[in-house]
Formats: sequence, structure tokens, C-alpha cells
Amino acid sequence: MAKIIGIDLGTTNCAVAVMEGGSPKVIHSREGRNVIPSVVDPVTHVVGDVAKRQLVLKPKTTIFSIKRLMGRKFKDESVQYDIKWLPYTIKAGRDGMADVEVEGRTFTPQEISAMILQKIKADAEAYLGDKVTQAVITVPAYFDDSQRQATKQAGEIAGLEVLRIINEPTAAALAYGLDKKNAHTIAVYDLGGGTFDISILELGEGVYEVKSTNGDTHLGGDDFDQAIINYLADEFEKENQIDLRRDPQALQRLRESAEKAKIELSTSSEAQINQPFITQGSNGPLHLTTTLTRAKLEQIVDDLVQKTLKPVEQALKDAKIKVGDIDEIVLVGGMTRMPKIVKTVTKFFGKEPNKSVNPDEVVAVGAAVQAGVLGGEVKDVLLLDVTPLTLGI
Repeated sequence: MAKIIGIDLGTTNCAVAVMEGGSPKVIHSREGRNVIPSVVDPVTHVVGDVAKRQLVLKPKTTIFSIKRLMGRKFKDESVQYDIKWLPYTIKAGRDGMADVEVEGRTFTPQEISAMILQKIKADAEAYLGDKVTQAVITVPAYFDDSQRQATKQAGEIAGLEVLRIINEPTAAALAYGLDKKNAHTIAVYDLGGGTFDISILELGEGVYEVKSTNGDTHLGGDDFDQAIINYLADEFEKENQIDLRRDPQALQRLRESAEKAKIELSTSSEAQINQPFITQGSNGPLHLTTTLTRAKLEQIVDDLVQKTLKPVEQALKDAKIKVGDIDEIVLVGGMTRMPKIVKTVTKFFGKEPNKSVNPDEVVAVGAAVQAGVLGGEVKDVLLLDVTPLTLGI
């Protein structure tokens, strides 16, 4: 019997898992990592870590964060905002949808995502030693119908039959609750690379019931990086009267430094940013050397962190549940490693979040559990989810 894989198709990283002997296992990429960067060079068909490494050299032909454009119209406010900071060309395609243009060729977001899924499929096949034709793919809970259909199409282009599209926070709850027997209420706080979701679920006797869900499909690690980039670029401009954001290569180096510093500051109190020869001034080459402290970072991104609380309040209201009734908080997504976010969530809920799951892997693991349910490997699991947005029926 061919295995059904569970895929977390993320904005910045993807992960894939499968059920083995009754328990879910994360499949590592050929590069030996538990995640695959969602970065693609569509012309040369290079995907993942290799594509991410060439971003500085080829900022205009290497596509990242494509999930932000999935199923969206070119005229959408969010797409217009993304055009300002994404280095590659975005244009209106068929039916006014947002497409990307690389070296004169047009690609739909579905085609770009399909290239990522093809790599995931190939890596899973190499690990399993068998063909993979079916998958369960996760999407942010706040994705609308058009974005869900686009995700399904991407799977089909990659040669995968998408058996089910499930919500990321729900998948995280499935992974978290697999070994839990007692009935309790949990909040899944999912802050990833491009999206934010909050779901309130009731668990008990193998039944996972989603009480409410809320979120922001345009709030994630990308926005945090952007805030750091703007701060660094503004400081550099004050000193040297040159705006680094106007040079695609300098901007990409700045983006890498910002992401690296953000990750470093989750474990240390300051990070060194050192980019020699970042641009050319009137008197010769200029270097970017500075120190970013955790306190400064928290000040820069404070409004973004606070922005996550409004959907949380709304989700509690929709579920008709008080903050005190939440038994466990499950943190999902790499951004939840940021101490400021852990602090904010702890303060809001009045208790420490649960640390038992790996924020990078938990969604893929949950998708694999759902795949196991569909394949008959996992028994006694019932998933009751909600539609987050109104549907025209």
C-alpha cells in the first residue's frame, strides 16, 4: 500500500512527514535538513537550500514567499503591498490573478509552489523507496476558498492527488493531541513566515473539535524581517546618504542579515551585523557594520507582536471561552521562538505555553496523522473543523 504523505507548505519553509509503524516521522530532505526552504529558481528548476544560497546573486530570478500570492488577485491590497518589497516582478495574469515574471517567462504561484512540492515528493520517494502519489497539504486557517483551490492545483501540477486540505493550527492540534487522553481546551498560536493563525480547540476521546479560528494572512516572519531591514537601511542612509533598498543585491544581503540577526537574538542579547562592501559611495566602497540588541529588536517589532493579540481576543469571543478556560497553549511556527512573543503570549493567557512540540515540524506531523486517518493506519481520531470565512453557497 503506497504511503500518503503530510506536507506543511509554508511561506518560508516546508516540511514533510509520514506515518511509520503507527507514529508520525518527519522525512529529512536530501540536504539532511528537517525543513526545505520555500525558494525556487523557476528557470533552472533549482529548489530549496541551493536556491536560497543563490538569492544574493540572482535576486530578480529567485522566487521566495510565493505563498503570499497564492490565489490572490493582482489588485488585492496585500499584493500591492508585497510588490513594494519583493525583488522579483509581479504582474496581472489570467482573470486578474497575480503572476510572477522571470526572464520574460510568466509563472503562476501554483506552478512555483508545484516545483517546491515536486522536490518534497522526490525527497519523500527517496526516503520511502516507493512512489508517492497522494498527500494531505496544510494551509493557514484563514485562507479563503480561492487560496485553498490554488494550493490544491499546485499539488496536482506536482503530480500529487491532494486527498485533503487541512488547516495548519488544526494539524498542529492533531500532532499535539496524539498521545493525550484527557479532555481539555487548547489554543494553537501559529506565527509562521507569512501568516498568523489562532485556533481554539476542544480535545477529548480522540475527537478534535475546532471551536473558533481567526488570524491574519499577511502577518509573519517576513514582516518582522522587513521591519528590521527598514531600520538598518534608515540608519545606513542617515550616515551615508545612500538608500540600500534601491539596489536589489544590497537589499538581499540586508534581508539575509536581518533574518540571521532576528534568529540569533532569540538566544543571545545582541547580534553583530557585518556586510563589507555592501555598496559604492562617492569616496569608494561602503561597509555595513552595526550591532543590534534584543531590546532594540523588540522595540522595532513591538507593533507587529501586538497585532497578533486582536485575532486571539476575537477567537476567544467567537468560541465563547474565557482566557482562564484555556488549559494549554501550543506555539507553532519558527517566529514563536522569539522571547518577546513567548512573553506576550504568557502575559495574555496568564500561563506558560506548552513546549512539547517542535514548532517547525508539528504542522507536517499533524498532516501525516490526518493522512494516516485517511489511509486507515490511525484509528479513533475524529476531526471537526470550522470554515473561517463566509462562503457563497
